[in-house]
Amino acid sequence: MTNIQASPYGNNAPIGADMKFCSGCGKPVHKTARSCPNCGATQRSSKGGEKTKIVAGLLALFLGGLEIHKFYLGQGGWGVIYLIFFWTFIPAIVAFFEGIILLTMNEDRFDDKFNR
Repeated sequence: MTNIQASPYGNNAPIGADMKFCSGCGKPVHKTARSCPNCGATQRSSKGGEKTKIVAGLLALFLGGLEIHKFYLGQGGWGVIYLIFFWTFIPAIVAFFEGIILLTMNEDRFDDKFNR
């Protein structure tokens, strides 16, 4: 079955249901491809439930004392250790800097670290 999808480059070519447009060059690639065979650009996964750096960064900035962002990122062990010491306010200070790092981190690096 074919469908019409809009390419980011204005190419409204019909592509198969198992295809998507490359985020770099706009050519059709398989939806499970990690990189484009034409230009080599890393492809974003379209599956739901992925972690985002914006949510992780905001959790670190606003709820950093409770280390909620550690649990969100799948680092429950660190979350528990930080919760044990939350009364010292050291985890809150560390979380502030972690939040800034998360928000300024490259999207591809974030995906490689937390979404694979």
